[in-house]
Amino acid sequence: MPSLSWLCPLLGLTLIAPSFAQFGDYSDLRGPYCQRRGCCPGRQDDCSEPILGNNEVISEGTLCYCDDFCNRTRNEDCCPDFWTHCKGLPPPTDPPAPLLGCTYEGRVYPVNKQIKKNCNVCKCEKMGQRAEMLCEQHPCLIEPSITEAINSNYANYGWSASNYSKFWGHKLEEGIKLRLGTLQPQRFVMHMNPVRRIYDPHSLPREFDSEFKWPGWMSEIQDQGWCGSSWAITTAAVASDRFAILSKGREKVTLSAQHLLSCDRRGQQSCNGGYLDRAWSYIRKIGLVDEQCFPYSATNEKCRIPRRGDLVTANCQLPVNVDRRSKYKVAPAYRVGNETDIMYEILHSGPVQATMKVYHDFFTYKRGIYRHSPIATNDRTGYHSVRIVGWGEEYAPEGLKKYWKVANSWGPEWGENGHFRIVRGSNECEIESFVLGTWAEVENKLLLRNEI
Repeated sequence: MPSLSWLCPLLGLTLIAPSFAQFGDYSDLRGPYCQRRGCCPGRQDDCSEPILGNNEVISEGTLCYCDDFCNRTRNEDCCPDFWTHCKGLPPPTDPPAPLLGCTYEGRVYPVNKQIKKNCNVCKCEKMGQRAEMLCEQHPCLIEPSITEAINSNYANYGWSASNYSKFWGHKLEEGIKLRLGTLQPQRFVMHMNPVRRIYDPHSLPREFDSEFKWPGWMSEIQDQGWCGSSWAITTAAVASDRFAILSKGREKVTLSAQHLLSCDRRGQQSCNGGYLDRAWSYIRKIGLVDEQCFPYSATNEKCRIPRRGDLVTANCQLPVNVDRRSKYKVAPAYRVGNETDIMYEILHSGPVQATMKVYHDFFTYKRGIYRHSPIATNDRTGYHSVRIVGWGEEYAPEGLKKYWKVANSWGPEWGENGHFRIVRGSNECEIESFVLGTWAEVENKLLLRNEI
């Protein structure tokens, strides 16, 4: 196309050929016309457009235009920067631009690149002539929206939340399956009659902590890992506590939860969950070895403890107490009834085992008195075994709040040094529905020696 410089004087206009270097980068202008020829300033009609540089107008009043002198029907060079303003035929179809990748959260990723966002995998996928980052939509075990909502409403909920690194990147379904692990008791077990004690409920203290009454005798906080073993860990822990208390510390022992996981297989599912009544039945009939004999591995490890025989034939060392020649056994487990019955049982016999319903928000618990919040919209649940070790009261703006102190099995860095407090007296999360205790079978010689 010939130069249009002769046209500008006829129109009373002056040709301006700006030095485009002074305006900076023009990579956003696709065609060469406005870059190479300059434009007639002052022309304002529907055929003109401002010249852009870096998505900004580079010179006010400087326009690029297309009209009869620039007609697509004659295959002339018509302002390729602004095809829609050229007269005549529509612009030819541009060759597809190469797919550079997906822009996602301020970064560019090449096609087929996979990244992980929390618990979801995202992949840069080719979508026709464009690319788009497509992400899975699984609910994650730790959701920042839940944590932020809890912490911004502490006055309403009464507890605070935390983003735990070991939970980050895991799906909620993983947490339900592998961080809990107690199968809901069968109906006939749930309806077993609780034991009845004769006592004055008003004589119970307002606060109590097993770890203060029996210092050094209580089981330490464990981390069950990614294994649905709360049924085994709490059973072994409560039995261990009861052995220490009944023997007045002479048989302070940490019983092996792995023994239950690996060897109690009748109706049990190891790391995929187990029934509490069957676990207690196993200890009553077969007995357990200690932790040193069969250390916890959080796996479906093969059983290496014979069902019959003493500790020697189990290839384990004898315990420090020379009076014991057999595995640790307990009497039949019994159910404890209401709030004050649970308090009386803990006060006189030691920690008890409880089953609770776990909601999504519980995984984020950090401190305070827990009560389930209705924040999560996709709230899957599961059942979890815990160990109630005490109780107390706390004054809050809304009045007196009663709570249970409970030992969890997610490690000492979770919650309040591995513990949590939960509302007492209202069966919060069903924690008061199915509570169990037991009597440890301490050796007779030891009992006589202790003059118990």
